[in-house]
Amino acid sequence: MEVLFTFLPNEKMQQSIIDDFPETDFHFAYKDKSKLPTADVLVTYGEDLDDGDIEDAKNLKWIMVVSAGIEKMPHEAISKRGITVSNVRGIHKTPMGESVLGHLLALKRSLPEIYENQRNHKWERKFRSTELFGSTALILGPGAIGSEIGRLLQAFGVMTIGCNRSGNQADHMNEMISFDELIGKLPEADIVISVLPSTAETNGLLNIEHFKAMKEDAIFMNFGRGDLVKDEVLIEAMHEEMIAYAVLDVFEQEPLAEDHPFWGMKNVIVSPHVSSKSGKYVERAMEVFLPDLRKWIEGNQEPTNLVNMEKGY
Repeated sequence: MEVLFTFLPNEKMQQSIIDDFPETDFHFAYKDKSKLPTADVLVTYGEDLDDGDIEDAKNLKWIMVVSAGIEKMPHEAISKRGITVSNVRGIHKTPMGESVLGHLLALKRSLPEIYENQRNHKWERKFRSTELFGSTALILGPGAIGSEIGRLLQAFGVMTIGCNRSGNQADHMNEMISFDELIGKLPEADIVISVLPSTAETNGLLNIEHFKAMKEDAIFMNFGRGDLVKDEVLIEAMHEEMIAYAVLDVFEQEPLAEDHPFWGMKNVIVSPHVSSKSGKYVERAMEVFLPDLRKWIEGNQEPTNLVNMEKGY
């Protein structure tokens, strides 16, 4: 059996994988798909595949995506071939949870102003610092990542409201609502956090009426996918100061254009899609993939975190 990686784990990890699976041929090739026609298993970030690749991959039976999002993959071609797709849903929860909490604490405790004053040698003790304690957070998409964010926020005394398609209960949520109930609940939220994937249902889910419904001192955070809200909607909301801050880790178009209005808005924080970055990322991805690979070799061809290509998650 042949396994192709289109990214490069470090050399020590590569050797460990080879040693653990001596019966398997591994190809580690950064963005090199020359081995794709003979590969049985592809391990990829998912953004480097197109219809032609799937057509060329005559032997391909399983695509392991070391990312949570699959929106840039050739869905129709993969579905037509019946290729199994799985991802690493859940491994981002620690770094993303810490990123969300880091941004929130920085804003609540006036850290950007404190750092700026230090650079300017300015001794200033008057800040409008507030607390997380006693606030309410509405979390769009309380799956593995959203639930971890909820757990961390609850430790700070934050009331958590989860919002998903069904309204079914999720871990570390004090209350649950469905998408249909969202706009009526927004006035209660001090913080609105989205970690939703990109699907037909979530694309453009938020419009200007949702921002009008939020508190004037609310913080909106998008750490899911950029197509949740159109740029023009968010630009209008922030220009009109409908809310206090938008913390954005994802955008409609990435990378963000140099002349995009977001860069110059004092109430917008641009994080260049880095909230999941961690030195442990590939290690955690392999902790999902390698046990599944062992099961696959032994005949169990149902990996963890199966993806429904039609639904998009």
